[in-house]
Amino acid sequence: MADSQQQFPEYLDVDYTAGEGEEPGDYPSIEHKLEKALEVVETGLREYDNPAVMWTGGKDSTLTLYFVKEVVEQHDELELPVTVFIDHYQHFDELMDFVRHWAAEWDLEVKWARNTDVGEYVDENGLEPGDDIPVEALSEHNRHHIRNILEYEEDTFPFLLDTYVGNHLLKTVALNDTLESEDIDGIISGIRWDEQEARADETFFSPRHDPEIYPPHDRIQPILQFEEADVWDAFWYFVVPETVEGYPEDGYVPQGFDDLPEGIEIEDIPVSPKYFAGFRSLGSEISTDKSAEEPAWLQDMENTTERAGRAQDKEDLMERLRDLGYM
Repeated sequence: MADSQQQFPEYLDVDYTAGEGEEPGDYPSIEHKLEKALEVVETGLREYDNPAVMWTGGKDSTLTLYFVKEVVEQHDELELPVTVFIDHYQHFDELMDFVRHWAAEWDLEVKWARNTDVGEYVDENGLEPGDDIPVEALSEHNRHHIRNILEYEEDTFPFLLDTYVGNHLLKTVALNDTLESEDIDGIISGIRWDEQEARADETFFSPRHDPEIYPPHDRIQPILQFEEADVWDAFWYFVVPETVEGYPEDGYVPQGFDDLPEGIEIEDIPVSPKYFAGFRSLGSEISTDKSAEEPAWLQDMENTTERAGRAQDKEDLMERLRDLGYM
């Protein structure tokens, strides 16, 4: 283990190289993928003193949250960690309803990561997405990020998630401030190798130890090995049958809102209704469109891009944001 990793903290015994050089094909079946995911989750829950689960309400993070719940249920000595939800103020209403509903169903303790300084300015001034926010109207903390870290020189920036300044303040700063205030040493995240180039080289335990950039912590990443289609297979053949009373035990793939097993309602299923409506990515209400009319799991996943409906699909922006501490 490198010196920088030895300094964070000494009680950890994780392999930061696990998954290095691997790709989804190294886990040839859904069973192999599930086994690895549960193994990574269990290691994370045992090794870290104060872990948390990153939850966006999307399919990947909900699948990850399900794995965490499964491991906790299998081991009496393990406790369900807190859940961190980044509220960037531009979510779909349906997604927020979904998150609140399943937080209650699963008895989750949710920490809402918000940049309240930006949020309060928006509320007090009745701003809409795209309206300008004066840099000088914000706190010293946010001005430091804008001027010194992002080196942004303009007097204002737009209240938009899919910009360098907006994304950093509303997501990265909100996340890092929560990691610090909650003293979180490991955050369990649902990112995948195939999702973006910026994530292709990630390992199952990924160090984030530079205190100049973020509160030192590790990223615990149990579903790196899943491809988009694998995520849906896991839902319809494992998660939903295990979670929803009365759902066929051998799984069932619905063809739409009106094609659910008898007695099952959309509210019973831990899958956001936006996916039924044709969305494959749930970035923000302002910048995300549906990819097609059919549900996400029925779309052509091999020949189309999962994030095609999102405005912020720029690898250079993602690389810079990840360097600053985003997922």
